[in-house]
Amino acid sequence: MKKKQECPKRVDIGGQAVMEGVMMKSPDAIAIAVRRPDHTIVVRRNEYKSPAKKHPWMGWPFIRGMVSMLTMLSMGMTTLQQSTDMLGILSEEPTKFELWLSKKLGKGVDKIIMGTAIVLAVALSVGLFFALPELFAKMLKGFWPDGSMNWLVNLLSGLLRIVLLIGYILFCALVPDVRRTFEYHGAEHKTVYCHEADLPLTPENARQFSPLHPRCGTSFMLIVFVISILLFTLVGYQGNAYIWRLLSRLALLPVVAGVSYEVLKGLAHSEGILARMLRWPGMQLQRLTTRPPTDEMLECAIVSMNVALYGMPAHAKRTPEGWAVLAGYAESAPDYQPEAAPEVPPQADTPFAEPLQTPEADSPETAAHDGAQPLTATAD
Repeated sequence: MKKKQECPKRVDIGGQAVMEGVMMKSPDAIAIAVRRPDHTIVVRRNEYKSPAKKHPWMGWPFIRGMVSMLTMLSMGMTTLQQSTDMLGILSEEPTKFELWLSKKLGKGVDKIIMGTAIVLAVALSVGLFFALPELFAKMLKGFWPDGSMNWLVNLLSGLLRIVLLIGYILFCALVPDVRRTFEYHGAEHKTVYCHEADLPLTPENARQFSPLHPRCGTSFMLIVFVISILLFTLVGYQGNAYIWRLLSRLALLPVVAGVSYEVLKGLAHSEGILARMLRWPGMQLQRLTTRPPTDEMLECAIVSMNVALYGMPAHAKRTPEGWAVLAGYAESAPDYQPEAAPEVPPQADTPFAEPLQTPEADSPETAAHDGAQPLTATAD
């Protein structure tokens, strides 16, 4: 397996599986590549400037984890909407209610739908992973009203969060479209591994790697839930008032995210025995959110990474929106050269001269060999 050519932009890449495609984020760009029903790959690229470049304090340890959580929530919803648009499969006309709401609010229908989806997603997350476990904690505190077993109450309610997370993932995996997204998630990880190994980005090279990656968001979620048990016990409200328990947990969530981010980074970049042991549970949880991808899925992930690193292919056809349309992953490589059209020999300026007739040329067998039969293409 030959090594990839030297690249000055050797950096860590993050990504996200989307509907029928993959998003890759480099330090200065975000690329989304999706596979359309006609098997072409459509890719777009947007410039990206991290909050830490605008405000250096946002890159400080622990602060950067909070910023990253908020950024990825917003970016994730936007990316999913953009990937759906790129597929070109949603042709339904907006309903009268959507048009009325758009007119009243002065915003496009797509923005209203996305805003509604974000509100519902946040409400579901708060209800499932905070409100419900705290109801369970309130019930447990009835057995120990003096607060002598607060650590056990926080431990059991935290374990319930983890069980709910696993159940939620398993429930989502029952949906066929989600299962395909999990396959693209595996393609994203394999391609990131291939890039980190400094190998040429091809499906053959990416196929050999594991679909489980230590920097995955699934591992981050598990770390968040585990760290929350500790921090909620140490600094969270421990009284019996349900609403104050819930609000204190929500208020501490940015702190939990900041600590969890540093833990994730530390474990991901260490190969010590202890680090591998601590990240093992998160890696195993990824078995629920990743699936072995097909080569076509790996091609999408490769296109997304190449475009995020090197820019849009200059030779590619463009859609009216400015997205590039590729027939294969190789067209996104920085050293790709389109095949030149074969040169047509110039026509002779002199009139065609009749060949001399010979007795052999007059025979039927000779005439067949001289081109009397039509030319046909053959497949080798």
